[in-house]
Amino acid sequence: MPKMMPAIFFGHGNPMNAVTENVYADGWKKIGRSLQLPKAILAISAHWYIPACTVTMNEQPPTIHDFGGFPQALYDIEYPAPGSPTLARRVADLLSPIAVAHDDRWGLDHGTWCVLMHVFPEADVPTVQLSIDKKQPPAYHYKVGKRLAPLRDEGVLIVGSGNLVHNLHTYAWGDHNVEPFDWAVRFEDKVRDLLLKGDDTPLVDYEGMGQDAMLSIPTPDHYLPLLYILGLRNDNDKVSFPVEGVDGGSVSMLAVQLG
Repeated sequence: MPKMMPAIFFGHGNPMNAVTENVYADGWKKIGRSLQLPKAILAISAHWYIPACTVTMNEQPPTIHDFGGFPQALYDIEYPAPGSPTLARRVADLLSPIAVAHDDRWGLDHGTWCVLMHVFPEADVPTVQLSIDKKQPPAYHYKVGKRLAPLRDEGVLIVGSGNLVHNLHTYAWGDHNVEPFDWAVRFEDKVRDLLLKGDDTPLVDYEGMGQDAMLSIPTPDHYLPLLYILGLRNDNDKVSFPVEGVDGGSVSMLAVQLG
């Protein structure tokens, strides 16, 4: 029986992290070296935020370049990890009676591949994406995470990819080393404290966490992947933060690892 896999939330940030040597890419590589090779990966990315619960079913998911205005080198990247219809069907079974649609056109968006190309550079681990159903409230996404928990005992690495703080209106484009906004620091510190205490309720009900939360999470898409990971927590999980930092003043690059 394989050892229980951890569950990890990655702050993926700017797509240029895929081709830039920096502390974030180095941290992702270090995580990869620390892990046993999973049988498969289930990824929940901020960039597949649609009004449905859907799972990728293709044997060879395409690399999706879902951004604009970046250097050509970024569009030339291919991350040819295979898919896993077997895992997709298992996900649908675990989530029943939620209706899970099967998608054979979507692939791996940049929230997934720009991180995984550093964690597993050989692109040899079958990878499936699960969409974030934008129609549903935060508690739904947390409960979906709980239903997926058996996968950790089956050798599946579940990753959420977004950003704990993601405010592009205040982001310093072109200047990654500016001091973070005080509200971003306060919110990240509060979330870290709650994570270490194992107090998930305020994190699920984040809209009640005040003005710092509203500035940090102006839209839910980049925050919700964290709730899936929190739903996977068990009583024996150690919480760690293997990657840290705030990019451009208002994008948290914090990674949260359970187990």
